[in-house]
Amino acid sequence: MKAMAVFGPGQIESAPLRAVELDPPIPGPHEILVRVSACGVCRTDLHVAEGDLPPRRPRIIPGHEVVGVVESLGAGCGRFKVGARVGIAWLRETCAECAWCRGGRENLCPKARFTGYDEDGGYAELTVVREDFAYAVPQSLGDQELAPLLCAGIIGYRALKRAAVRPGCTLGLYGFGGSAHIAIQVAKYWGCKVFVMSRAGGHRDLAQALGADWIGSANEQPPAALDSAILFAPVGELVPPALAALAPAGVLAIAGIHLTDIPALNYARHLFMEKELRSVTANTRADAEEFLSLAAKIPVKTATVPFPLSEANQALAMLKHDQIKGAAILRVNA
Repeated sequence: MKAMAVFGPGQIESAPLRAVELDPPIPGPHEILVRVSACGVCRTDLHVAEGDLPPRRPRIIPGHEVVGVVESLGAGCGRFKVGARVGIAWLRETCAECAWCRGGRENLCPKARFTGYDEDGGYAELTVVREDFAYAVPQSLGDQELAPLLCAGIIGYRALKRAAVRPGCTLGLYGFGGSAHIAIQVAKYWGCKVFVMSRAGGHRDLAQALGADWIGSANEQPPAALDSAILFAPVGELVPPALAALAPAGVLAIAGIHLTDIPALNYARHLFMEKELRSVTANTRADAEEFLSLAAKIPVKTATVPFPLSEANQALAMLKHDQIKGAAILRVNA
């Protein structure tokens, strides 16, 4: 099978992903083999390629926003049939035994393993996954528009929950890429007032088209205090202005898996009045199922830019330099 793999991380401009021909993976017990049709290009993939996330193995195939069709079944499978359309997301495996798993917070499992990081992902023609970590996907959405929902969408949804977003509240979004352009649609569906802080013209145009109530730069004071805010950009310098923009009891959630250093905070300005700063760590399967159902109901529309599998380096470079309006998609077996 054809795949794009990282043998050693490096700056994306040096094209660290290499085209390879590999033997097709064989599904083990309770695993399904999936023929990939589309795979979203996520900023986490960029962190894997560039080494911001330290390599877990010497050769990894990135990609965790995977849409495809079940090709074959391992022993003991019974959830999906051959030919079923499924999705694969970031969370790939947990222990199911620790206090976090038993308490409904499997995203914090210390033994969790992740797609495209611990095990090969969707930058390939074929991939395997445990059937209990695959998702039935809405049939009303096409492969290309569905792929970003499987990470950008799910993480954006969990970020909305972690930021304590409630119907009718005032929400600030810092950074407006693949995840934020989905999260705003959920927030507007809930009747929220949404202020977007973004530096890029293309992103601002998309935010306006999706109903943003105000658009400005990260260092501008929004027109009203924020009940909730989400930081999507992996830039620690944006944490102080986002906290300063919160109303009393406001919550800022940081949605990225990687963040540059946060500058010193002033307690009175940034945290007093019971403001809260929270991180977002992966997602649970319940998050994914809730979001996919909601996305079909709204329905969520994704802005996508397609690339062939062979141009994965170019897609990631454009993502790094904010040149993607919405989400990049690798078309694999399309």
